[in-house]
Amino acid sequence: MDQVTKLALERAVVVFTSSRCSMCDSVTFLLSNLGVNAAVYELDKEQRGREMEREIARRLGRGLPVVPAVFIGGNLVGGTNRVMALHLAGELVPMLKNAGALWL
Repeated sequence: MDQVTKLALERAVVVFTSSRCSMCDSVTFLLSNLGVNAAVYELDKEQRGREMEREIARRLGRGLPVVPAVFIGGNLVGGTNRVMALHLAGELVPMLKNAGALWL
């Protein structure tokens, strides 16, 4: 099992970010405001960050950069656009509840 999968399965919500990414801050802020206690990994500060970044890029089917990358219930949801689209469509909160990230 690769490092990304291991980390993504540790918590109901995991966000891979970069310390210099304002969109990453937006996604983590949204999740926090919804009451989610997400695990956040800053890839530029992780020992195996470049390797994890390449693995996420492979899963997304695109090149770098890949942050933010949001996993809910161990599944890769996507980045900022996907998370915001789910939120605006009213699909994010049910997804978070199903993953056990919210108890509302």
